[in-house]
Amino acid sequence: MTSLSRGRAAAIGLIAAGSALAAGHLVAGFDDPRASPPVTVGGAFIDLVPPGVKEFAVALFGTADKIALIVGMALVIAALAVAAGLLSRRRVLPGALVIAAFGLVGVAAALTRAEQDVLPALVSLVVGVGVFTWLHQVGRAPVATQFDRRRFLVTSGLVVVGAGIAGVVGTSRQSGLASSQQAVASRLPAVPQPPIPAGADFVADGTPPFLTGNREFYRIDTALVVPQLRAEDWRFRLHGMVDRELDLSFADLLARRLEARTITLACVSNEVGGNLISTANFVGVPVRDLLLEAGVRPGAQQLLTTSSDGYSAGTPVDLLLEPDRGALLAFEMNGEPLPAEHGFPVRVVVPGLYGYVSATKWLVDAEVTTFDRKAYWQQRGWAQQGPIKTQSRIDRPRRGAQVPSGPVTVAGIAWAQHTGIDAVQVRVDGGPWQDAETATEVSRDTWRMWRARLDLPPGEHVVQCRALDRSGVPQTEARQGVLPDGATGLHEIVFRCT
Repeated sequence: MTSLSRGRAAAIGLIAAGSALAAGHLVAGFDDPRASPPVTVGGAFIDLVPPGVKEFAVALFGTADKIALIVGMALVIAALAVAAGLLSRRRVLPGALVIAAFGLVGVAAALTRAEQDVLPALVSLVVGVGVFTWLHQVGRAPVATQFDRRRFLVTSGLVVVGAGIAGVVGTSRQSGLASSQQAVASRLPAVPQPPIPAGADFVADGTPPFLTGNREFYRIDTALVVPQLRAEDWRFRLHGMVDRELDLSFADLLARRLEARTITLACVSNEVGGNLISTANFVGVPVRDLLLEAGVRPGAQQLLTTSSDGYSAGTPVDLLLEPDRGALLAFEMNGEPLPAEHGFPVRVVVPGLYGYVSATKWLVDAEVTTFDRKAYWQQRGWAQQGPIKTQSRIDRPRRGAQVPSGPVTVAGIAWAQHTGIDAVQVRVDGGPWQDAETATEVSRDTWRMWRARLDLPPGEHVVQCRALDRSGVPQTEARQGVLPDGATGLHEIVFRCT
């Protein structure tokens, strides 16, 4: 019995796996982009992974966590494909079973995703097994002649080219977002942006700019691949415990009363001293207006908002109905249509709450209900309520830096959204707390910059910071991780003066 060489066997496995993924991606492009097999499997993995693993990934990779997952999936798929090929150097069955099992994982993942078509996963399964079997037969032909070697190379090459074309066509079928964003940009109403007063940041001393650029704005969500929603096709339904259901198009949204607000958003996964916090100008429709128009019934507790990919967040209704809360269905960010990765065409923005209970992107549905309905992260053990905790961070000097002794400027940010920051203090080497200079306050819904000028002798120093909220209450020193409702503790850095 003819035995495949190791190289040829491994190549057959890789080509079959790549063809399977490309075929499924092509079908998803015509049917449902969310159903592309890599997206489906990755999304199911994110849904099933324990919260502790998710937090470890965010802490390790930050906003690159999805890139890390995609790379990891690619390596695992490649390893399985090579293993399938090597197991079938003599007989096709062992490797075909591995490829089939790989396809069945995609089918199972699709079945776990609500309202998602399983067809792309089934096509991947059939194509993967079919290509593997076919190439195995071609590769097992006698290889004594140049003609047979050429036949295998040509056949494999044609399959690779076909898979590449399928992948490109599948991706192109999912496009159209850029043209929709351009159309929205030309229709954005002229809503005056909130003024940012002079002295709102200390950039020269090491703080971030007061407003975060759209490209620099942090992104943490469960979407492995950014949903592709066109504003022209967007519909939003508000229903549940209301007197009147609302069904709105994007044009309906633009025609309503609009507000512009400067808001600092923070992720519950932000460790003490972390960078998962940003500030932007948002424009949108006040959520309170919509709830009042719909008429919230007695007993309602939360607004369960859902994205196009099935993610959900539960926001307390009583907070959304506060006259000064300022929650928005936002469609504009820093003077532009929302970037795709930040929720285009419409997302929820709620000052004072961590994103896991408020900041639903790619919004399509909102149900007024009770807390008996568990949102995405509540199903995974996170707290029902998510008010942002008072925190502060040192941005300069960096940890481990070496700076000249004498006058040293320490600078950073503090935040307590919807409460406001009253003061910031620092201490050196465990000494007494000293007042820092705070930048001009923009609003209680935004971060506040600070700086302190210290006279430090040569040697190693430990500097800590703490913020005091509008009531004069200092942030807690007790150290707590991000689970279940946000980290606490003091940020400190160690650096050396020379």
